[in-house]
Amino acid sequence: MDIAVYFFGGYHASQHDIDAWLRSARVLKPHIDFTGYPWPSGANSDAKSAVEVFSRNGHYDAVVEEVRGSAERIYIVGHSSGCAIANAVDAGIEYVENVVLVSLDGFRPSAYQLERETTQVWGADCDGVLSRNYPGLAQARRQIFHAKNCKTEWALHFSLVNANASDALVDSVEHGYANCKANLLFL
Repeated sequence: MDIAVYFFGGYHASQHDIDAWLRSARVLKPHIDFTGYPWPSGANSDAKSAVEVFSRNGHYDAVVEEVRGSAERIYIVGHSSGCAIANAVDAGIEYVENVVLVSLDGFRPSAYQLERETTQVWGADCDGVLSRNYPGLAQARRQIFHAKNCKTEWALHFSLVNANASDALVDSVEHGYANCKANLLFL
């Protein structure tokens, strides 16, 4: 099956961070076409700002066009605040059955998006500690990643994108992609 993944990094995810994630993902799953996008320069961490700046930079229309019909199975994946952009791109392509929307510890998809069986909403836990944007018990499409050695806020939050995340390695947003091994749990 032809698979494409479009990954949108969260607040302050740099091109360097996204490149580290992409390198790892491509080694782990060389048969999948991975594309990644850093956090839009100048955007605040809120959903409205993220989508507005991403659109103003001319990326939104180009990405929507690129995603539409790009593969037999398409994953639109957002991490943290990057979920706002992923949700908007998903809404812009007009849902088709081969699209999977993935929210990794971030902004919740719309009610319409949550109705779809293909939508995934992920949170993480580690020995009773919950990730930053852990989906509530009533959250439709909720899935939980059971992290190891991640009890601090940022390590647990980044464990959903970086399988090497640990309390010792990830102590801030700036270190979220340190020694990155892409966590491809959504596949």
